[in-house]
Amino acid sequence: MTQYLVSIDLGTTNTVLAYAAPGSGKVELFEIEQLVAPGEVAGAALLPSARYHPAEGELAAGELQLPWPPYDAAGLERVAVGRLARTLGAQVPGRMVASAKSWLSHPGVDRMAPILPWGAEADVAKVSPVAASASYLGHLRSAWNARFPKHPLERQQIVLTIPASFDEGARALTLEAARMAGLPSLRLVEEPQAAFYDWLYRHRATLAAELAQTRLVLVADVGGGTTDFSLIKVELENNEPKLTRIGVGNHLILGGDNMDLALAHLAEQRLGTGDGKLSAARLAQLTQRCRVAKEELLAADAPPQATITLLGSGSRLIGGSRSITLEREELQRIVVDGFFPLNSEREAAKRARGGIVEFGLPYASDPAITRHLVSFLQQHAAAAREALGLPDDGRLPIPDTLLLNGGVFRAEALAQRLAEVLGAWRGAPLRVLHNQDPDVAVARGGVAYALARQGQAPSIGGGSPRSYYLLLDGERGPADVRQTQRAICILPRGTEPGREVRLTERNFALRLGRPVRFHIVSVTADAGRAPQAGELAELDSADFVRLPPISTVLRDSGDVAARKEIPVQLEASLSEVGTLEVHCAASEPTQRWLLEFQLRQQANDNTSDEACDDAAGGADGDIPSPPRFDEALEKIERIFGSRAQQVDSKEVRQLRTALENLLGSRERWETPLLRRLFDALLQRAKGRRRSAEHERVWLNLSGYCLRPGFGYTLDEWRIEQLWALFETGVQFHKDSQVCAEWWTLWRRVCGGLNAEAQLRLLDDFAFNLQADEHERGRRPITLVNGSEEDMLRLGASLERIPSAYKAEIGNWMVQQLPAPETKADAKTDAVYTRYLWALGRVGARQPFHGSAHDAAPTATVEEWLHTILALDWRKVEPAGFAAAHLARMTGDRLRDISDELRAEILRRLSAAGAPPGWPAMVREVVQLDQASEKRMLGEALPPGLKLLA
Repeated sequence: MTQYLVSIDLGTTNTVLAYAAPGSGKVELFEIEQLVAPGEVAGAALLPSARYHPAEGELAAGELQLPWPPYDAAGLERVAVGRLARTLGAQVPGRMVASAKSWLSHPGVDRMAPILPWGAEADVAKVSPVAASASYLGHLRSAWNARFPKHPLERQQIVLTIPASFDEGARALTLEAARMAGLPSLRLVEEPQAAFYDWLYRHRATLAAELAQTRLVLVADVGGGTTDFSLIKVELENNEPKLTRIGVGNHLILGGDNMDLALAHLAEQRLGTGDGKLSAARLAQLTQRCRVAKEELLAADAPPQATITLLGSGSRLIGGSRSITLEREELQRIVVDGFFPLNSEREAAKRARGGIVEFGLPYASDPAITRHLVSFLQQHAAAAREALGLPDDGRLPIPDTLLLNGGVFRAEALAQRLAEVLGAWRGAPLRVLHNQDPDVAVARGGVAYALARQGQAPSIGGGSPRSYYLLLDGERGPADVRQTQRAICILPRGTEPGREVRLTERNFALRLGRPVRFHIVSVTADAGRAPQAGELAELDSADFVRLPPISTVLRDSGDVAARKEIPVQLEASLSEVGTLEVHCAASEPTQRWLLEFQLRQQANDNTSDEACDDAAGGADGDIPSPPRFDEALEKIERIFGSRAQQVDSKEVRQLRTALENLLGSRERWETPLLRRLFDALLQRAKGRRRSAEHERVWLNLSGYCLRPGFGYTLDEWRIEQLWALFETGVQFHKDSQVCAEWWTLWRRVCGGLNAEAQLRLLDDFAFNLQADEHERGRRPITLVNGSEEDMLRLGASLERIPSAYKAEIGNWMVQQLPAPETKADAKTDAVYTRYLWALGRVGARQPFHGSAHDAAPTATVEEWLHTILALDWRKVEPAGFAAAHLARMTGDRLRDISDELRAEILRRLSAAGAPPGWPAMVREVVQLDQASEKRMLGEALPPGLKLLA
């Protein structure tokens, strides 16, 4: 069947669809039917990438009616998408989903979990970033099919554009969103390339003359949420230009949204809200109004000033509104000079551990786009010099031609500034290629790309913009410390799509039937020539991007037990869709396994993860064992092995001491050793049921060796095996020490448990603390008894349970605190110590292993802080420690407490003589010092593991 050529630009701010009819070379824009007012539908080329979730009774059913049957890819019955969503979102705070595309590339949260709108009240329906993106694509599909019922969109040849800087995780999630929207078959194309394809297609008749003096084109694409750079080399062959993409930039969450946010912060200060900072929802509302003012004051016929109005709330919607005036010159100073400084010194972007966090997104820490551009040009200096024919004289090579794209460059002042900056660096003006319409160029260019694949338009070569490497070494220090790592190239940059690269000179031992984990990184720039497949390299951690891990269990159709390991080779390719594919291939017998990336990551799993894997030859087997490790295994086998041996209870109880005599003090056991010991204990788990002493020791050592449940190769698999034991409970359930060790085990490894498992632990937590006598009489035998102390420590560690549960738990803990006037004694001090520690952990603003969207509600935490403020912090030392964690600065307005309360906490900490680390974490965004980390976790982390919490 003849197909339409369709291109979709799924943008941060707007979504656009362009197409060419079968047999036609004319690129057209699709007018997208959408709600523009309640009950009013109109077509427009731009579909704002926004959703609005109305309150009950806010809009009648007919006011949301579209010309096709209602369907939302996110599963909500009542939702507005497009222009009406953006209009309503600017009026009513906390109900609009925006910038879903930026969330797709944010690995710090579960991007498939319902977390948007960020900061919305509990009664507002939420959707995942993937589902939100799917809803915009689903809207396009419905609109297209209503107009072309005989040519359904899902049956056409579709191109979907993405930032060149998207990693494999974000690319795969984009494809998942398309699948959810009913568009399972499409091709991904990078947005800067698509923008250049649009220019090429519009100038195809005169291309040789247009590019006669061009050697290197910089495509600068600054949209609503991302900044993307690409370099395209131009060569003349037989008087025709040959185009090769030679460089792409790293991912930057930096764009128009950041400019709007900077203006919103200024407006917030001037509005004088009276009650401190605006809520996250109200700030989002103000940001939308600042966006309108920005576009108005940066237009060619801009007025001298614009008014920004923040409506009141509730019954004071109009009467409570406030306004400020923003001058044109002032806006240009903030936006033009702030985001596009002249940077005559050619300074690179400032490195920082973390960026600015607002609305939950980690924006680039340096807002200066021209400094990021210097960093990009430095990365690709060798390739740029070669394209320009320049000597390696140490100077920064500057492209001779510039193409600007993205909604930001609709503002002439910003377009002129970037051209001015590049011209000053180069010492001569650049040629600026005219972009007819930056809002739709990417969508049009996607169609031009499809035409080029059919030989009907100019094409751009270059293959993969990145080199991909398999890491062979573990990290040699904390993840935030710059270091080098040994790696092997599995796919060199420049590899064309569809070409499979097999590492024929490298063989790996693959363990079948056992979990394997691969750590792959991408590098956008390699010094000098492109690497060869199979080549070893030392990579600087600052120069590569870690992809989501690949964890899997590979099965053999034959006898696994007979052959636990087989030799394999790795095969990698850039698929025709535009994503990385990696296979393991065995020759005898011939077998092949596809390795898939893990996309539902554990949020904040930012440990110094050992970056090796069993199959790649970099696993535990390559790490030298302590000299007497085999003797240690013999001790474990003697106590827990399958063959019963005559071992008295004293020898069982002293197993830990015996291991320390052989391996050294357990506080110094490195993570690889701990995990090997756990594996030995897990293999002998049945042996724990021989006696109460056996069970106590096994539980204690297992939890200690697997803590904190994540952070090392194959920990996810280990947790799965351990969790399988949970429902059976303990053998010696009447032994109080066995019960205590059971809960200590689960508290120690809690960080590796998913939300479902943690909710299961919460059930037992609630029963042990709240069940009445009648309920206790019907206790299942497998439900292990837990003391108040055990349950407090366990409940405080459940970071992945919903925030509403945390609020309920914390409120109960506050009720258990002694009254401020209670006479101090040892018993009272012990109660304060237990409950304030647990409260600080439950309400912590920055979780250790959970996602930020599950943090306890800020308003509830502020109530807890007021209770703590009523205590005498000099006499109740744990009060200051708990308050510091409850008031800890994150930079995310949703989680941070009010400025007034923060100031009071800081004053009280100072008056109480608190350690310097406590006020530091309240005053600014910092990492925990080792002492605070150990106290909050309840014990030290294994040596070599460092949480970035």
